[in-house]
This record gives sequence, structure tokens and C-alpha cells, in this order.
Amino acid sequence: MKHGKRPTRREKTMIAAAGLRTHNWLVTKRLPQSLHLTHRVSSTVKVIPVR
Repeated sequence: MKHGKRPTRREKTMIAAAGLRTHNWLVTKRLPQSLHLTHRVSSTVKVIPVR
């Protein structure tokens, strides 16, 4: 499994807009149309669209 990176300020606003708490998620993949997130504790993976 890849290690996640801390989200940037712009990514934090996108994570918050998706209804998630920003300090619980790490960014594992940045794509032009989506953002792949991994939960810090449970390792759950979520994909949110980029706006």
C-alpha cells in the first residue's frame, strides 16, 4: 500500500466539501478528475471528484 501525503490547503477545502474531516484523511493519488484518500486509522479508501 502506498503511503499517503498530507493534503494541501486546496485539497482540504475539497475534502471538507465532500463532508469529511480533513485531519483524518491522507492523499494517496492526485488525478485531474479525482482525489484518492486513505483514512489515517482504518485505511479506508475514498475517491472524491475534483471541482
